[in-house]
Amino acid sequence: MSAIDQIKAPIKEEMLLFEQRFRESMKSSVPLLNKITYYIVKRKGKQIRPMFVFLSAGICGGIKESTYLAASMIELLHTATLVHDDVVDDSNERRGFFSINALWKNKIAVLVGDYLLSRGLLLSVDNQAFDILKIVSDSVREMSEGELLQMEKARRLDISEGVYFEIIRKKTATLIASCCASGASSAGASPEQIALMKQIGEDVGIAFQIKDDLFDYESGGAIGKPTGIDIKERKMTLPLIYTLTNADKASRRRIMQILKNHHTDPVAVQEVISMVKSGDGIRYAHQRMDEFTGRALGQLEQMPASSYRDAFAELVRFTINRTT
Repeated sequence: MSAIDQIKAPIKEEMLLFEQRFRESMKSSVPLLNKITYYIVKRKGKQIRPMFVFLSAGICGGIKESTYLAASMIELLHTATLVHDDVVDDSNERRGFFSINALWKNKIAVLVGDYLLSRGLLLSVDNQAFDILKIVSDSVREMSEGELLQMEKARRLDISEGVYFEIIRKKTATLIASCCASGASSAGASPEQIALMKQIGEDVGIAFQIKDDLFDYESGGAIGKPTGIDIKERKMTLPLIYTLTNADKASRRRIMQILKNHHTDPVAVQEVISMVKSGDGIRYAHQRMDEFTGRALGQLEQMPASSYRDAFAELVRFTINRTT
């Protein structure tokens, strides 16, 4: 049994039923749309986010009918943002498969993303799940703000550590936070419990994004993708920000020169990677990642002991220790 199957054990039956309902939620009377959504469903990932929803509900009193609704809304939102992100990034691949925009072009991909987002919103309205709608809508707003803030700062190359954490809190952590909050809400948790689960999810999401940052400096063979992608795209991630903050004037000037004028040159990118590694940026990013992970697991201990809580803790460790 794989690690993810072991984690999923307390919610195995619920996840199987969720997958069936999620497929139903994507159906349309338009054949092209059904063809594309079928392609999406067949290439789904590990479904980490629905797992956070169901485990949060289990921790906070039990999985209910509205938990399936919350998980479907989150997954529709997440899938829509991935489709839109591939258009924004002009990416032709997603998890080793062709992206929607690569197969059906940008215009169709944007419309598919819009359709998925609208399906999620309609699910909540049709079921009068306005508390969950509020949680998910806040997440959509923050994700958009985070993306735009990152784009603005990428042009200026002036991201401080504080701004970096604000970007990843909005861009990445808010979605995992909404998984935990909506799961808790669906179980009828108190406002205090919902707030606690949301904070736990936010801390996990921040640690998750720092892990992603670190992949850019790892061996390409180990993770199955080339290194230096963030540098080539002039994304200011935590290892790089720490290195710039603590480098001497000459080293800082050289890194900025490469980011501004030579960020597509593989030799120059490798030079920056070497400077980050020798400048303690990797060690510092690991330290901060462990800090947020530890805080999330510590806060989780405030919830009643159960198989759901144990599985949630293992899911947190899985997301941080992953190799892809």
